[in-house]
Formats: sequence, C-alpha cells, structure tokens
Amino acid sequence: MPEETITVSIELPGREYDVIIGNGILPFCGERIASLKLGQRCAVISDSNVAPLYSEVLCHSLRKEGIQSLPVNIDAGEASKSMTCAEKICRQMIADGHDRHSFVIALGGGVIGDLAGFAAAIFYRGIPFVQIPTTIVAQVDSSVGGKTGVNTPDGKNLIGSFHQPKLVIADTATLKSLPDREFNEGFAEVIKHAAIRDAAMLDDIMSINDRENLVAIIARNVAIKGRIVEEDEKETTGTRAHLNYGHTIGHAFEAASGYGRFLHGEAISLGLIAANHISCNKAGLSPNQAERIRLALEKFSLQTSLPESLRTEELLKLIKKDKKFNKGSIRFVVVPELGRAELRDDISESDIISAIQSLHDP
Repeated sequence: MPEETITVSIELPGREYDVIIGNGILPFCGERIASLKLGQRCAVISDSNVAPLYSEVLCHSLRKEGIQSLPVNIDAGEASKSMTCAEKICRQMIADGHDRHSFVIALGGGVIGDLAGFAAAIFYRGIPFVQIPTTIVAQVDSSVGGKTGVNTPDGKNLIGSFHQPKLVIADTATLKSLPDREFNEGFAEVIKHAAIRDAAMLDDIMSINDRENLVAIIARNVAIKGRIVEEDEKETTGTRAHLNYGHTIGHAFEAASGYGRFLHGEAISLGLIAANHISCNKAGLSPNQAERIRLALEKFSLQTSLPESLRTEELLKLIKKDKKFNKGSIRFVVVPELGRAELRDDISESDIISAIQSLHDP
C-alpha cells in the first residue's frame, strides 16, 4: 500500500475490521485481501459503469496473490437493487462454482455495496465479503456498518440483513472518474455527518474546491460512522438512528418519484432541508445554523427546494412503511444544534406535512 493511507478500525467484538483510505491504493489491494485468508476464489460484483474502469486492476492484483476472481456484472443504477437482481447474482455464483469457501468483493457505489453484501449474507447462509467503494456516498457511509439489502416498490432497504464486511478499501482516486452529479450527491452524507456529530467539519466542506486531497475528509467521515456503529451496531439503542437524519423524508422522495429520478444524495439533500425545518420548529435549531446546512448543500449543486409536485399523501404513506416508523409513531431524528442529534417520537404528521410543503418553491 502507498504510504499516504489512513486506517480507521471498526471495533465490533468478534467482527472487527479495518477501513483503509488512500489515493491510488486499488492496484495494491490484493495483498491486503489475501492476508485475511478468506479463500482462493471470489466473486467480484460490480456494475456496467464501474467494471470497465476498475475490475481488471482489481483482478490483476488478486491474481498476483493466487486468488481466482470471477466477475458478476449488473446494470448500473438503483433499479438493480432488487430481490430479482440478488437472485440473479446468487444463481450466477452457483453456476460459477462458488460455495461456502468463496468470498465476495463489492466493487462500486452504494447500490453495489448493499446488493453484493446482501448476496454474501444469503449465499450458502453467509460468506465473507470485502467492500471496495468507488463513490463518495459509499466511501463515507454505506460501505461501513454492515447494513445490506434491497429495495421494493414500497420503500428503500425494507429487505436486508446485517452482514459486516471483513475489510473496506476506499481509493479516493476512483472518485475522479465520477460524473459531476454523482460526485456532488455524495456530499449530502458528508454534510449529514457534520450536522449530527462534527459541526466544525462544515468549514472544511466549504473549502473543498476539487477532487484532490480528499483522503483526510473521507477518513474523518468514516470515523464518525464507525464510532456510531460501534455504539449501536444493530440500531437497538437509538444512537445509530442518528445516521438517518434527513433520510425519513428523503427515502420517501426516492420511492415516490421512482428510483433513479433522484440520486440518493439528491433525495437526502431535500430530506435534510425538511429535517432542518422540523428541527427549527420542534428542537430549537437556530435559523442561522439551518442556513449553514443549506449553503453547504448548494455548494455541491444539491437541490434544496422541490419544483415539481409530489403528492404529500403518497409521501406520508411511504414514510409510514419506513423502518423508522415504529408502533404507529414516527421516530424522527432532529438536530437541536449542529453537531448533536436526538431521536424523537413526538413528531406529528402535521409536522411532516409542514416540512414537505416548505420544500416547494414559493
């Protein structure tokens, strides 16, 4: 591995793993993967955008370590994050001769990480997997923490499993190949982390002007996500739910508009503005602090208002199917001040409706 790397360790008893962040580290990942002794055969699950760019670099690195890798490529996009596609992946792995002694590598963005992780969780009742995230969203958020799953027309991630990776390798050089829209959308999750745990990071976010020198800020976000996962791995105490700031309403936008209309971060940007509205009205967040979040989102060309009309009734129906809707109440994350989040169960439907309506252009 190149010298300029940062390693963040995720300390889960019996399921510890490292997240390695660096620039230009993909060609060297085979040695680190081989050191884990996961097996001599693996399925490299990727998509039609990422595989042509990085699959051969990865597979060459694995071959040097005596690991046979067989590609499993799917169509790029949120629509592939489905039970149908998960079955297709598993059946191809069976056809390729994989068994419980094989392992999976997820090479791609959040869709690939969630989908490949889910396939690894259910294939032969669970085999190891490694995350190699290639987008901002995946590097700072979805590759860490072990949440895997697929979408249904009823909502995001309603079918899934907790299945921790054995290793995460985040090469920031892969971010240079992202189209502007896909690069920018990832910063919704970075801004969310600042809102719930690290207000000072907003200043660093506002100083980003290119795609260079991102290792430190990616590592800073991984550390935030890692500490929260360590505190509440399976979202039983409420702490991990803080990571859902902006997601309750944001996920509803994704589902209501059809997966793919909004990229994940674009929908979460709208969800963050709505959550800020509720936080100002119900939790004491100051308008000035809410404005800092809005300006950070706009820096990355993320939507902060909703020009088209999505039916509020449809959004509410989707919110009630969300995993955060518990026993008839909406478990909603609010931010009383930047850097501190709370989980509340006193947020009413009228509060949600008001937040949604606040998103429409005047």
